[in-house]
Amino acid sequence: MASSVAAARHSLGRFMDSESANYGISTLRISSRPSNYIGFPHKRYQLYVLSMNGCKGNPYFPLGTIGTRTLPPVPSHSVALDNLTSAISDLKHNPPPFSSGIIRLQVPIQQQMDAIDWLHAQDQLLPCCFFSGRSPNESYNLFIENSKNNQNSCNSNLVSVAGVGSAVFFRHLHPFSYNDWKSIKRFLSTECPLIRAYGAIRFDARTNISSEWEPFGSFYFMIPQMPNDRLSLMSLKISQCLLQLLHGMMLFHGHGKRQSMNFKLGFLRQVSSMIIKLSRQVPRTFVFSSKHTPSKEYWDLAVNRALKKISSDSALTKVVLARSSRVVTTTDVDPVTLLACLQGEGKNAYQFCLQPPNAPAFIGNTPEQLFRRKCLGVESDALAATCARGGTMTEDLQIELDLLSSPKYHLEFSIVRESIRQKLEDVCNSVIVEPKKAVRKLPRVQHLYAKLVGKLRREDDEFQILSSLHPTPAVCGFPTEDARLLIAETEVFDRGMYAGPVGWIGGGESEFAVGIRSALVEKGVGALIYAGTGIVEGSDPSQEWKELDLKVSQYTKLLKLEVSLREKVTSFEDYWL
Repeated sequence: MASSVAAARHSLGRFMDSESANYGISTLRISSRPSNYIGFPHKRYQLYVLSMNGCKGNPYFPLGTIGTRTLPPVPSHSVALDNLTSAISDLKHNPPPFSSGIIRLQVPIQQQMDAIDWLHAQDQLLPCCFFSGRSPNESYNLFIENSKNNQNSCNSNLVSVAGVGSAVFFRHLHPFSYNDWKSIKRFLSTECPLIRAYGAIRFDARTNISSEWEPFGSFYFMIPQMPNDRLSLMSLKISQCLLQLLHGMMLFHGHGKRQSMNFKLGFLRQVSSMIIKLSRQVPRTFVFSSKHTPSKEYWDLAVNRALKKISSDSALTKVVLARSSRVVTTTDVDPVTLLACLQGEGKNAYQFCLQPPNAPAFIGNTPEQLFRRKCLGVESDALAATCARGGTMTEDLQIELDLLSSPKYHLEFSIVRESIRQKLEDVCNSVIVEPKKAVRKLPRVQHLYAKLVGKLRREDDEFQILSSLHPTPAVCGFPTEDARLLIAETEVFDRGMYAGPVGWIGGGESEFAVGIRSALVEKGVGALIYAGTGIVEGSDPSQEWKELDLKVSQYTKLLKLEVSLREKVTSFEDYWL
Protein backbone atom coordinates (compact mmCIF):
# COMPACT_ATOMS: atom_id res chain seq x y z
CA MET A 1 0.00 0.00 0.00
CA ALA A 2 2.80 2.41 0.96
CA SER A 3 4.65 1.72 -2.30
CA SER A 4 1.53 2.40 -4.37
CA VAL A 5 0.97 5.70 -2.57
CA ALA A 6 4.58 6.70 -3.15
CA ALA A 7 4.29 5.76 -6.81
CA ALA A 8 1.12 7.81 -7.18
CA ARG A 9 2.77 10.85 -5.59
CA HIS A 10 5.83 10.41 -7.83
CA SER A 11 3.59 10.18 -10.88
CA LEU A 12 1.65 13.27 -9.80
CA GLY A 13 4.90 15.16 -9.27
CA ARG A 14 6.18 14.20 -12.74
CA PHE A 15 2.88 15.23 -14.32
CA MET A 16 2.96 18.58 -12.58
CA ASP A 17 6.56 19.22 -13.63
CA SER A 18 5.54 18.42 -17.21
CA GLU A 19 2.45 20.58 -17.05
CA SER A 20 4.48 23.44 -15.61
CA ALA A 21 7.04 23.24 -18.39
CA ASN A 22 4.48 23.04 -21.19
CA TYR A 23 1.88 25.50 -20.00
CA GLY A 24 3.61 27.96 -17.70
CA ILE A 25 1.79 26.75 -14.61
CA SER A 26 3.26 27.92 -11.32
CA THR A 27 4.03 24.76 -9.32
CA LEU A 28 4.99 24.96 -5.64
CA ARG A 29 6.77 21.91 -4.28
CA ILE A 30 6.62 21.70 -0.49
CA SER A 31 10.12 20.74 0.60
CA SER A 32 12.76 21.52 3.22
CA ARG A 33 13.04 25.06 4.56
CA PRO A 34 15.80 27.53 3.67
CA SER A 35 18.90 27.43 5.87
CA ASN A 36 18.29 30.93 7.25
CA TYR A 37 14.82 30.08 8.58
CA ILE A 38 14.70 31.41 12.15
CA GLY A 39 12.94 29.61 14.95
CA PHE A 40 11.60 26.58 13.10
CA PRO A 41 13.86 23.62 12.22
CA HIS A 42 13.86 21.91 8.83
CA LYS A 43 10.89 19.73 7.93
CA ARG A 44 9.99 17.97 4.70
CA TYR A 45 6.52 17.52 3.28
CA GLN A 46 5.82 15.00 0.55
CA LEU A 47 2.76 16.61 -1.04
CA TYR A 48 2.49 18.88 -4.04
CA VAL A 49 0.29 21.92 -4.53
CA LEU A 50 -0.60 23.55 -7.83
CA SER A 51 -1.15 27.30 -7.61
CA MET A 52 -0.77 30.45 -9.63
CA ASN A 53 -0.23 34.02 -8.59
CA GLY A 54 -3.19 36.19 -9.54
CA CYS A 55 -1.17 39.37 -8.96
CA LYS A 56 0.83 38.68 -12.12
CA GLY A 57 -2.13 39.26 -14.41
CA ASN A 58 -3.69 42.45 -15.72
CA PRO A 59 -6.01 43.59 -12.88
CA TYR A 60 -8.42 45.11 -15.40
CA PHE A 61 -8.60 42.06 -17.73
CA PRO A 62 -12.00 40.35 -17.27
CA LEU A 63 -12.34 36.58 -16.90
CA GLY A 64 -14.33 34.50 -19.32
CA THR A 65 -16.76 33.25 -16.70
CA ILE A 66 -17.32 32.78 -12.96
CA GLY A 67 -20.03 30.26 -12.19
CA THR A 68 -21.44 27.75 -9.71
CA ARG A 69 -22.85 24.30 -10.38
CA THR A 70 -24.73 22.51 -7.61
CA LEU A 71 -24.74 18.70 -7.53
CA PRO A 72 -27.53 16.70 -5.84
CA PRO A 73 -27.34 16.43 -2.02
CA VAL A 74 -25.50 13.40 -0.63
CA PRO A 75 -25.50 11.72 2.79
CA SER A 76 -21.76 11.72 3.53
CA HIS A 77 -18.43 13.34 2.84
CA SER A 78 -17.04 10.29 1.05
CA VAL A 79 -19.99 10.18 -1.38
CA ALA A 80 -19.49 13.91 -2.02
CA LEU A 81 -15.87 13.26 -3.00
CA ASP A 82 -16.97 10.49 -5.39
CA ASN A 83 -19.54 12.80 -7.01
CA LEU A 84 -17.02 15.60 -7.37
CA THR A 85 -14.60 13.17 -9.02
CA SER A 86 -17.30 12.15 -11.50
CA ALA A 87 -18.16 15.78 -12.20
CA ILE A 88 -14.51 16.62 -12.90
CA SER A 89 -14.25 13.62 -15.25
CA ASP A 90 -17.30 14.85 -17.13
CA LEU A 91 -15.75 18.31 -17.48
CA LYS A 92 -12.55 16.69 -18.72
CA HIS A 93 -14.37 15.04 -21.60
CA ASN A 94 -16.75 17.96 -22.21
CA PRO A 95 -14.76 21.09 -21.38
CA PRO A 96 -16.67 24.39 -21.14
CA PRO A 97 -16.41 26.71 -24.16
CA PHE A 98 -14.91 29.70 -22.35
CA SER A 99 -11.18 30.46 -22.39
CA SER A 100 -10.77 31.51 -18.76
CA GLY A 101 -12.65 31.52 -15.49
CA ILE A 102 -13.61 29.64 -12.36
CA ILE A 103 -16.29 26.97 -12.00
CA ARG A 104 -17.49 26.16 -8.50
CA LEU A 105 -18.88 22.67 -8.00
CA GLN A 106 -20.75 22.39 -4.71
CA VAL A 107 -22.30 19.39 -3.01
CA PRO A 108 -24.72 19.74 -0.07
CA ILE A 109 -23.86 17.10 2.57
CA GLN A 110 -26.39 15.83 5.08
CA GLN A 111 -23.65 14.56 7.41
CA GLN A 112 -22.91 17.28 9.99
CA MET A 113 -19.28 18.28 10.54
CA ASP A 114 -17.39 21.32 11.76
CA ALA A 115 -15.16 23.00 9.21
CA ILE A 116 -12.19 22.90 11.58
CA ASP A 117 -12.56 19.13 12.09
CA TRP A 118 -12.52 18.71 8.31
CA LEU A 119 -9.39 20.86 8.05
CA HIS A 120 -7.61 18.79 10.70
CA ALA A 121 -8.29 15.67 8.66
CA GLN A 122 -6.50 17.19 5.65
CA ASP A 123 -3.12 16.92 7.39
CA GLN A 124 -0.24 18.56 5.48
CA LEU A 125 -2.42 19.54 2.50
CA LEU A 126 -1.09 23.04 1.88
CA PRO A 127 -1.83 25.87 1.43
CA CYS A 128 -4.73 25.96 3.85
CA CYS A 129 -6.98 28.55 5.45
CA PHE A 130 -9.68 28.85 8.09
CA PHE A 131 -11.89 31.77 9.01
CA SER A 132 -14.73 31.86 11.51
CA GLY A 133 -16.82 34.98 11.90
CA ARG A 134 -18.68 36.22 14.93
CA SER A 135 -22.26 35.25 15.67
CA PRO A 136 -24.87 37.19 13.63
CA ASN A 137 -26.25 39.06 16.66
CA GLU A 138 -22.86 40.73 17.05
CA SER A 139 -23.56 42.74 13.91
CA TYR A 140 -25.84 45.77 13.62
CA ASN A 141 -26.22 45.93 9.81
CA LEU A 142 -28.17 49.19 10.02
CA PHE A 143 -27.45 50.20 6.45
CA ILE A 144 -27.55 46.85 4.62
CA GLU A 145 -29.50 47.06 1.38
CA ASN A 146 -31.87 44.22 0.58
CA SER A 147 -32.82 45.14 -2.96
CA LYS A 148 -33.33 42.42 -5.55
CA ASN A 149 -30.15 43.46 -7.34
CA ASN A 150 -28.12 42.77 -4.23
CA GLN A 151 -29.95 39.67 -3.08
CA ASN A 152 -27.20 37.21 -4.06
CA SER A 153 -24.41 39.13 -2.38
CA CYS A 154 -26.30 39.97 0.79
CA ASN A 155 -27.71 36.61 1.86
CA SER A 156 -24.79 34.18 1.89
CA ASN A 157 -24.31 34.15 5.69
CA LEU A 158 -21.33 31.80 5.69
CA VAL A 159 -20.28 31.47 9.33
CA SER A 160 -16.98 29.62 8.96
CA VAL A 161 -14.92 28.00 6.23
CA ALA A 162 -11.86 25.78 5.97
CA GLY A 163 -10.01 25.39 2.70
CA VAL A 164 -7.06 23.48 1.25
CA GLY A 165 -5.17 23.96 -1.99
CA SER A 166 -5.43 27.15 -3.99
CA ALA A 167 -7.28 27.75 -7.23
CA VAL A 168 -5.56 31.15 -7.21
CA PHE A 169 -3.24 32.82 -4.71
CA PHE A 170 -2.17 36.45 -4.46
CA ARG A 171 1.22 37.25 -2.98
CA HIS A 172 3.77 40.01 -3.48
CA LEU A 173 6.57 41.80 -1.65
CA HIS A 174 5.29 45.29 -2.45
CA PRO A 175 2.66 46.94 -0.21
CA PHE A 176 -0.94 45.95 -0.90
CA SER A 177 -2.24 48.33 -3.59
CA TYR A 178 -5.42 49.21 -5.44
CA ASN A 179 -4.26 47.09 -8.40
CA ASP A 180 -3.75 44.12 -6.09
CA TRP A 181 -7.28 44.58 -4.78
CA LYS A 182 -8.56 44.76 -8.38
CA SER A 183 -6.61 41.59 -9.22
CA ILE A 184 -8.45 39.73 -6.46
CA LYS A 185 -11.82 41.20 -7.44
CA ARG A 186 -11.42 39.85 -10.99
CA PHE A 187 -11.98 36.33 -9.65
CA LEU A 188 -15.07 37.20 -7.60
CA SER A 189 -18.70 37.79 -8.51
CA THR A 190 -21.90 38.83 -6.78
CA GLU A 191 -23.55 35.92 -8.63
CA CYS A 192 -21.25 33.47 -6.77
CA PRO A 193 -20.96 34.96 -3.26
CA LEU A 194 -19.24 31.90 -1.75
CA ILE A 195 -16.21 32.25 -4.02
CA ARG A 196 -14.00 34.27 -1.70
CA ALA A 197 -10.34 35.14 -1.24
CA TYR A 198 -9.04 34.56 2.30
CA GLY A 199 -5.83 36.07 3.58
CA ALA A 200 -3.89 38.68 5.53
CA ILE A 201 -1.78 41.82 5.09
CA ARG A 202 1.39 42.79 6.95
CA PHE A 203 1.17 45.28 9.78
CA ASP A 204 3.84 47.44 8.12
CA ALA A 205 4.84 46.61 4.55
CA ARG A 206 7.69 49.16 4.66
CA THR A 207 9.73 47.18 7.19
CA ASN A 208 12.05 44.28 6.34
CA ILE A 209 10.47 40.82 6.20
CA SER A 210 12.08 38.29 8.55
CA SER A 211 12.60 34.70 7.40
CA GLU A 212 9.67 33.24 9.34
CA TRP A 213 7.29 35.62 7.53
CA GLU A 214 8.86 35.37 4.03
CA PRO A 215 6.32 32.86 2.61
CA PHE A 216 3.50 35.32 3.41
CA GLY A 217 5.09 38.22 1.51
CA SER A 218 3.69 41.69 2.07
CA PHE A 219 0.22 40.16 1.68
CA TYR A 220 -1.11 36.68 1.02
CA PHE A 221 -4.62 35.77 -0.16
CA MET A 222 -5.91 32.48 -1.56
CA ILE A 223 -9.10 31.31 -3.20
CA PRO A 224 -9.12 27.77 -1.80
CA GLN A 225 -9.31 24.92 -4.25
CA MET A 226 -11.58 22.99 -1.91
CA PRO A 227 -13.43 24.80 0.88
CA ASN A 228 -15.70 23.17 3.43
CA ASP A 229 -18.04 25.41 5.38
CA ARG A 230 -19.97 24.94 8.59
CA LEU A 231 -23.24 24.56 6.66
CA SER A 232 -21.91 21.28 5.25
CA LEU A 233 -21.39 22.54 1.72
CA MET A 234 -18.31 21.36 -0.15
CA SER A 235 -17.03 22.81 -3.35
CA LEU A 236 -14.13 22.52 -5.73
CA LYS A 237 -13.11 25.62 -7.64
CA ILE A 238 -11.60 25.02 -11.08
CA SER A 239 -9.33 27.60 -12.65
CA GLN A 240 -8.95 25.81 -15.98
CA CYS A 241 -7.15 27.82 -18.64
CA LEU A 242 -6.96 30.71 -16.20
CA LEU A 243 -3.27 30.10 -15.62
CA GLN A 244 -2.35 30.98 -19.17
CA LEU A 245 -4.27 34.25 -18.90
CA LEU A 246 -2.26 35.43 -15.91
CA HIS A 247 1.04 34.35 -17.40
CA GLY A 248 0.36 35.83 -20.83
CA MET A 249 0.34 32.47 -22.64
CA MET A 250 -1.57 31.68 -25.83
CA LEU A 251 -5.08 30.37 -25.24
CA PHE A 252 -5.23 26.74 -24.17
CA HIS A 253 -6.83 24.28 -26.53
CA GLY A 254 -8.63 21.06 -25.56
CA HIS A 255 -5.46 19.16 -24.57
CA GLY A 256 -4.48 21.83 -22.07
CA LYS A 257 -7.93 21.75 -20.52
CA ARG A 258 -7.75 17.98 -20.06
CA GLN A 259 -4.36 18.25 -18.34
CA SER A 260 -5.80 20.87 -15.98
CA MET A 261 -8.64 18.48 -15.15
CA ASN A 262 -6.10 15.69 -14.55
CA PHE A 263 -4.56 17.74 -11.78
CA LYS A 264 -7.95 18.31 -10.15
CA LEU A 265 -8.47 14.53 -10.08
CA GLY A 266 -5.02 14.05 -8.53
CA PHE A 267 -5.79 16.68 -5.92
CA LEU A 268 -9.11 15.05 -5.01
CA ARG A 269 -7.34 11.75 -4.33
CA GLN A 270 -5.32 13.45 -1.60
CA VAL A 271 -8.40 14.75 0.24
CA SER A 272 -9.30 12.63 3.26
CA SER A 273 -12.86 11.45 3.81
CA MET A 274 -12.11 10.31 7.39
CA ILE A 275 -13.41 13.11 9.63
CA ILE A 276 -12.88 12.75 13.40
CA LYS A 277 -14.17 15.37 15.82
CA LEU A 278 -11.33 17.18 17.60
CA SER A 279 -11.13 16.84 21.37
CA ARG A 280 -10.56 20.61 21.79
CA GLN A 281 -7.73 19.87 24.19
CA VAL A 282 -4.02 20.24 23.51
CA PRO A 283 -2.05 17.16 24.66
CA ARG A 284 0.01 17.78 27.80
CA THR A 285 3.43 19.07 26.87
CA PHE A 286 6.68 20.17 28.47
CA VAL A 287 8.13 23.56 27.59
CA PHE A 288 11.71 23.05 26.47
CA SER A 289 12.46 26.78 26.34
CA SER A 290 10.78 30.16 26.11
CA LYS A 291 11.92 33.74 25.81
CA HIS A 292 10.46 37.18 25.27
CA THR A 293 11.66 39.74 22.75
CA PRO A 294 12.21 42.29 24.12
CA SER A 295 13.14 41.17 27.63
CA LYS A 296 11.50 42.88 30.60
CA GLU A 297 14.56 45.10 31.09
CA TYR A 298 14.50 46.45 27.55
CA TRP A 299 10.71 46.67 27.57
CA ASP A 300 10.93 49.13 30.46
CA LEU A 301 13.45 51.21 28.50
CA ALA A 302 11.25 51.20 25.37
CA VAL A 303 8.10 52.22 27.28
CA ASN A 304 9.91 55.01 29.13
CA ARG A 305 11.31 56.27 25.84
CA ALA A 306 7.80 56.32 24.35
CA LEU A 307 6.43 58.13 27.42
CA LYS A 308 9.16 60.77 27.16
CA LYS A 309 8.24 61.32 23.50
CA ILE A 310 4.53 61.56 24.36
CA SER A 311 5.13 64.09 27.13
CA SER A 312 7.36 66.25 24.90
CA ASP A 313 6.16 68.77 22.34
CA SER A 314 5.59 66.09 19.69
CA ALA A 315 2.12 65.35 18.29
CA LEU A 316 2.30 61.73 19.51
CA THR A 317 -0.40 60.88 22.04
CA LYS A 318 -0.38 57.06 21.86
CA VAL A 319 1.89 54.29 20.59
CA VAL A 320 1.27 50.54 20.73
CA LEU A 321 4.36 48.49 21.56
CA ALA A 322 4.38 44.73 21.12
CA ARG A 323 6.23 41.65 22.32
CA SER A 324 7.08 38.35 20.67
CA SER A 325 7.32 35.24 22.89
CA ARG A 326 8.99 32.18 21.40
CA VAL A 327 7.88 28.90 22.98
CA VAL A 328 9.52 25.58 22.13
CA THR A 329 7.82 22.41 23.37
CA THR A 330 9.06 18.85 23.56
CA THR A 331 5.91 17.43 21.97
CA ASP A 332 3.87 18.35 18.92
CA VAL A 333 1.75 21.49 19.00
CA ASP A 334 -0.60 21.10 16.06
CA PRO A 335 -1.80 24.55 14.87
CA VAL A 336 -5.30 23.38 13.91
CA THR A 337 -5.81 21.60 17.24
CA LEU A 338 -4.58 24.69 19.08
CA LEU A 339 -6.95 26.86 17.06
CA ALA A 340 -9.87 24.57 17.89
CA CYS A 341 -9.03 24.94 21.59
CA LEU A 342 -8.91 28.73 21.22
CA GLN A 343 -12.53 28.71 20.04
CA GLY A 344 -13.56 27.89 23.60
CA GLU A 345 -11.41 30.76 24.89
CA GLY A 346 -13.06 33.42 22.74
CA LYS A 347 -16.81 33.39 22.32
CA ASN A 348 -17.99 35.88 19.69
CA ALA A 349 -14.43 36.38 18.50
CA TYR A 350 -12.87 35.74 15.11
CA GLN A 351 -10.75 32.61 14.67
CA PHE A 352 -8.41 32.35 11.70
CA CYS A 353 -5.65 30.22 10.23
CA LEU A 354 -3.53 30.94 7.18
CA GLN A 355 -0.69 28.67 6.07
CA PRO A 356 1.05 29.05 2.70
CA PRO A 357 3.25 26.23 1.38
CA ASN A 358 6.58 25.85 3.17
CA ALA A 359 5.49 28.04 6.08
CA PRO A 360 4.23 27.91 9.66
CA ALA A 361 0.55 28.57 10.33
CA PHE A 362 -0.60 32.05 11.34
CA ILE A 363 -3.48 31.48 13.75
CA GLY A 364 -5.46 33.80 15.98
CA ASN A 365 -8.46 34.37 18.19
CA THR A 366 -9.18 38.09 17.90
CA PRO A 367 -12.08 40.06 19.39
CA GLU A 368 -11.50 43.09 17.16
CA GLN A 369 -13.30 43.73 13.89
CA LEU A 370 -11.53 46.01 11.41
CA PHE A 371 -14.60 46.33 9.19
CA ARG A 372 -17.39 44.40 7.58
CA ARG A 373 -18.96 45.43 4.28
CA LYS A 374 -22.18 43.99 2.91
CA CYS A 375 -23.42 45.73 -0.21
CA LEU A 376 -23.26 49.44 0.77
CA GLY A 377 -23.43 48.83 4.53
CA VAL A 378 -20.19 49.00 6.50
CA GLU A 379 -19.42 48.60 10.19
CA SER A 380 -16.32 48.71 12.36
CA ASP A 381 -15.32 48.18 16.00
CA ALA A 382 -13.50 50.60 18.27
CA LEU A 383 -11.83 48.42 20.88
CA ALA A 384 -9.20 49.63 23.36
CA ALA A 385 -8.09 49.45 27.02
CA THR A 386 -7.69 46.05 28.67
CA CYS A 387 -8.45 44.78 32.17
CA ALA A 388 -8.69 41.27 33.58
CA ARG A 389 -11.98 39.62 34.46
CA GLY A 390 -12.83 39.46 38.14
CA GLY A 391 -12.77 36.26 40.18
CA THR A 392 -16.29 36.94 41.45
CA MET A 393 -19.30 38.76 40.03
CA THR A 394 -18.78 41.64 42.47
CA GLU A 395 -15.07 41.93 41.62
CA ASP A 396 -15.81 41.73 37.89
CA LEU A 397 -18.38 44.54 38.16
CA GLN A 398 -15.94 46.73 40.08
CA ILE A 399 -13.29 46.24 37.40
CA GLU A 400 -15.89 47.18 34.78
CA LEU A 401 -16.71 50.40 36.64
CA ASP A 402 -13.01 51.23 37.00
CA LEU A 403 -12.55 50.63 33.28
CA LEU A 404 -15.42 53.01 32.43
CA SER A 405 -14.28 55.77 34.82
CA SER A 406 -10.50 55.70 34.29
CA PRO A 407 -9.19 58.88 32.54
CA LYS A 408 -6.23 56.91 31.13
CA TYR A 409 -8.44 54.23 29.60
CA HIS A 410 -10.91 56.85 28.31
CA LEU A 411 -8.09 58.67 26.52
CA GLU A 412 -6.79 55.46 24.99
CA PHE A 413 -10.28 54.47 23.84
CA SER A 414 -11.47 57.87 22.55
CA ILE A 415 -8.39 58.16 20.31
CA VAL A 416 -9.34 54.87 18.63
CA ARG A 417 -13.06 55.64 18.32
CA GLU A 418 -12.68 59.13 16.86
CA SER A 419 -10.00 58.03 14.39
CA ILE A 420 -12.27 55.29 13.00
CA ARG A 421 -15.24 57.67 12.87
CA GLN A 422 -13.28 60.21 10.84
CA LYS A 423 -12.05 57.63 8.35
CA LEU A 424 -15.53 56.19 7.83
CA GLU A 425 -17.00 59.65 7.30
CA ASP A 426 -14.56 60.13 4.39
CA VAL A 427 -16.34 57.38 2.41
CA CYS A 428 -19.83 57.23 3.97
CA ASN A 429 -22.91 59.42 3.66
CA SER A 430 -23.57 59.04 7.38
CA VAL A 431 -21.98 57.31 10.38
CA ILE A 432 -23.69 56.23 13.61
CA VAL A 433 -21.81 55.33 16.81
CA GLU A 434 -23.90 53.07 19.06
CA PRO A 435 -22.98 52.34 21.77
CA LYS A 436 -20.60 55.28 22.18
CA LYS A 437 -18.72 53.60 25.05
CA ALA A 438 -19.45 50.25 26.65
CA VAL A 439 -17.56 47.26 28.04
CA ARG A 440 -17.05 44.11 26.00
CA LYS A 441 -16.39 41.09 28.19
CA LEU A 442 -14.34 38.13 26.97
CA PRO A 443 -13.47 34.99 28.97
CA ARG A 444 -10.18 36.39 30.30
CA VAL A 445 -10.27 40.14 29.62
CA GLN A 446 -12.66 43.07 29.15
CA HIS A 447 -12.28 46.13 26.92
CA LEU A 448 -13.89 49.48 26.24
CA TYR A 449 -15.91 49.17 23.07
CA ALA A 450 -18.02 51.09 20.53
CA LYS A 451 -19.73 50.07 17.28
CA LEU A 452 -19.62 52.37 14.24
CA VAL A 453 -21.86 51.78 11.22
CA GLY A 454 -22.25 53.72 7.99
CA LYS A 455 -23.49 53.65 4.42
CA LEU A 456 -20.91 53.78 1.64
CA ARG A 457 -21.31 56.13 -1.29
CA ARG A 458 -20.18 53.34 -3.63
CA GLU A 459 -18.99 49.75 -3.26
CA ASP A 460 -15.56 50.45 -4.79
CA ASP A 461 -14.75 52.47 -1.69
CA GLU A 462 -14.02 49.11 -0.04
CA PHE A 463 -10.30 49.42 -0.87
CA GLN A 464 -10.17 52.90 0.63
CA ILE A 465 -11.75 51.57 3.83
CA LEU A 466 -9.18 48.78 4.06
CA SER A 467 -6.21 51.03 3.33
CA SER A 468 -7.32 53.89 5.59
CA LEU A 469 -8.64 51.97 8.63
CA HIS A 470 -5.43 49.95 8.91
CA PRO A 471 -3.54 50.40 11.10
CA THR A 472 -6.01 51.57 13.73
CA PRO A 473 -4.78 53.47 16.79
CA ALA A 474 -5.65 50.32 18.78
CA VAL A 475 -2.66 48.46 17.25
CA CYS A 476 -0.42 51.32 16.11
CA GLY A 477 -1.09 54.61 17.90
CA PHE A 478 -1.93 58.21 17.08
CA PRO A 479 -1.08 60.05 14.92
CA THR A 480 -0.58 56.93 12.81
CA GLU A 481 2.62 57.87 10.99
CA ASP A 482 4.36 59.17 14.11
CA ALA A 483 3.46 55.98 15.98
CA ARG A 484 4.47 53.73 13.08
CA LEU A 485 7.91 55.33 12.87
CA LEU A 486 8.47 54.94 16.61
CA ILE A 487 7.44 51.27 16.43
CA ALA A 488 9.83 50.67 13.53
CA GLU A 489 12.67 52.32 15.47
CA THR A 490 11.92 50.54 18.77
CA GLU A 491 10.80 46.96 18.10
CA VAL A 492 13.53 44.41 17.32
CA PHE A 493 11.32 41.68 15.85
CA ASP A 494 9.12 41.50 12.76
CA ARG A 495 5.38 41.77 13.50
CA GLY A 496 4.61 40.25 10.12
CA MET A 497 0.83 39.77 9.85
CA TYR A 498 0.36 40.27 13.59
CA ALA A 499 -1.95 43.29 14.12
CA GLY A 500 -2.59 43.45 10.35
CA PRO A 501 -5.90 42.91 8.51
CA VAL A 502 -6.95 39.26 8.27
CA GLY A 503 -10.17 38.11 6.62
CA TRP A 504 -11.81 37.67 3.24
CA ILE A 505 -12.99 39.50 0.13
CA GLY A 506 -16.11 38.43 -1.76
CA GLY A 507 -18.06 39.63 -4.77
CA GLY A 508 -20.57 41.77 -2.87
CA GLU A 509 -19.17 41.76 0.64
CA SER A 510 -16.02 41.42 2.70
CA GLU A 511 -14.98 41.10 6.32
CA PHE A 512 -11.69 41.77 8.09
CA ALA A 513 -10.61 41.34 11.67
CA VAL A 514 -7.47 42.76 13.27
CA GLY A 515 -4.86 40.00 13.60
CA ILE A 516 -4.19 40.36 17.33
CA ARG A 517 -4.16 37.56 19.96
CA SER A 518 -2.25 35.63 17.31
CA ALA A 519 0.74 33.33 16.85
CA LEU A 520 2.92 31.59 14.29
CA VAL A 521 2.68 27.85 15.01
CA GLU A 522 4.14 24.77 13.42
CA LYS A 523 3.37 21.18 14.28
CA GLY A 524 6.27 19.58 16.11
CA VAL A 525 8.12 22.86 16.55
CA GLY A 526 6.45 25.38 18.83
CA ALA A 527 5.08 28.90 18.55
CA LEU A 528 5.86 32.59 18.32
CA ILE A 529 3.11 34.33 20.33
CA TYR A 530 2.46 38.05 19.82
CA ALA A 531 0.82 40.67 22.03
CA GLY A 532 0.80 44.47 22.24
CA THR A 533 -0.37 47.21 24.57
CA GLY A 534 -1.18 50.89 24.14
CA ILE A 535 1.20 53.39 25.74
CA VAL A 536 -0.34 56.75 26.66
CA GLU A 537 0.43 59.40 29.26
CA GLY A 538 0.20 57.73 32.66
CA SER A 539 1.22 54.23 31.46
CA ASP A 540 3.42 52.17 33.78
CA PRO A 541 5.96 49.77 32.14
CA SER A 542 5.40 46.99 34.71
CA GLN A 543 1.60 47.19 34.43
CA GLU A 544 1.81 47.13 30.63
CA TRP A 545 4.06 44.03 30.82
CA LYS A 546 1.42 42.32 32.99
CA GLU A 547 -1.19 43.24 30.36
CA LEU A 548 0.92 41.46 27.72
CA ASP A 549 0.98 38.34 29.93
CA LEU A 550 -2.79 38.57 30.32
CA LYS A 551 -3.36 38.80 26.57
CA VAL A 552 -1.21 35.76 25.74
CA SER A 553 -2.65 33.72 28.61
CA GLN A 554 -5.19 32.08 26.30
CA TYR A 555 -2.19 30.44 24.59
CA THR A 556 -0.05 29.87 27.67
CA LYS A 557 -2.91 28.19 29.49
CA LEU A 558 -3.38 25.72 26.66
CA LEU A 559 0.36 25.02 26.48
CA LYS A 560 0.53 24.57 30.27
CA LEU A 561 2.92 27.53 30.50
CA GLU A 562 1.18 29.06 33.47
CA VAL A 563 2.69 26.27 35.57
CA SER A 564 5.84 25.22 33.71
CA LEU A 565 7.11 28.49 32.25
CA ARG A 566 10.92 28.73 32.26
CA GLU A 567 11.79 32.14 30.85
CA LYS A 568 15.18 32.76 29.24
CA VAL A 569 15.69 36.53 29.29
CA THR A 570 17.72 37.81 26.35
CA SER A 571 19.07 41.20 25.43
CA PHE A 572 18.77 42.94 22.06
CA GLU A 573 22.36 41.85 21.33
CA ASP A 574 21.53 38.19 22.06
CA TYR A 575 18.54 38.39 19.70
CA TRP A 576 20.67 39.39 16.75
CA LEU A 577 23.45 36.82 17.37
